[in-house]
Amino acid sequence: MSAHASEPTPGVPPMPERNPKALREAIAQYAPQLLPDFDEHWRWAVADAYDISTVPAFMARWWGEYAIARDPKFDARMKDLHRRAAESTDIEEAKTLLEEASNIRYQARRLEPGQ
Repeated sequence: MSAHASEPTPGVPPMPERNPKALREAIAQYAPQLLPDFDEHWRWAVADAYDISTVPAFMARWWGEYAIARDPKFDARMKDLHRRAAESTDIEEAKTLLEEASNIRYQARRLEPGQ
């Protein structure tokens, strides 16, 4: 995510309203590969647990997952960083790669609806 994260990237759908229903609809439409894990996580963390106190943590995780997955450039970058870290034999290099991935996730979670 760039310093200008508030400017939408052409062809990348905007972030939905910040609620589980809108996020699920956006995932279904623009990142359907995430939907089975999203639904399974929802079932065990919220629905089956009868515990809405878990919704903020659930939303934080899936907000970031969707923010990255909706943008093919960032999705590919994250996969590349994780692949390179897993293949690295240099612990410092792997750590640097994973820190970069962590920074991208942090920035993704800070996006607002419409961005």
